[in-house]
Amino acid sequence: MAPPPDPAQADILARLDRLESRDEIRQLISKYSLALDMRDLDAMANLFPADVKVGAGKSGRAELKAWFDDTLRNQFDGTSHHVGTQIIEFVDPDHAVGIVYSKNEHETGAEWVIMQMMYYDHYERIEGRWYFRRRQPLYWYATDLNKPPIGSRKIRWPGREPYEGAFHQLFPSWKEFWARQGKAESAVAAPAALETFIETMRRGNDVRSNRIR
Repeated sequence: MAPPPDPAQADILARLDRLESRDEIRQLISKYSLALDMRDLDAMANLFPADVKVGAGKSGRAELKAWFDDTLRNQFDGTSHHVGTQIIEFVDPDHAVGIVYSKNEHETGAEWVIMQMMYYDHYERIEGRWYFRRRQPLYWYATDLNKPPIGSRKIRWPGREPYEGAFHQLFPSWKEFWARQGKAESAVAAPAALETFIETMRRGNDVRSNRIR
């Protein structure tokens, strides 16, 4: 008869698994940026599960590869994605959510467009490997390098009318801060529980989008 599991050892193994998983997810994020900028569509598609949903009722890596090909070929001559702030939190051992800041540069014909955005990610471990289950882009601004995006409608692509991004829409605190008259209440809410910082800030808010990038 096997001895009962050692709770202390199980806790150490769980912590080690979480550390390794968090590092693998960080690598996943960086691999996405490199594959995108180098236009390696197979490498990009393989960062998502085989049954990834692409939108318009389509799914699978082949459909995702086709979507990436159309988007990158028709919108940009070249790109560079710089990953910044990252928060990764686990729902359970095989599922996690994340916030990833990205500062991007895009060559678009005669203009050089810079962008600040973040991704709201869902990650899933399948057969021992971490994948993006979903990447939801939230944009603050996009503008020609020589034209600071002052004012509203900060998404300003060549040949398109300016429009609003969704950089702040996932988190209700942004609108609440600017809607409030006077100082904030002195009372401070209880800290978020471990692995719930993002979801506590989000407070159930969402931004509807079928786009993966």
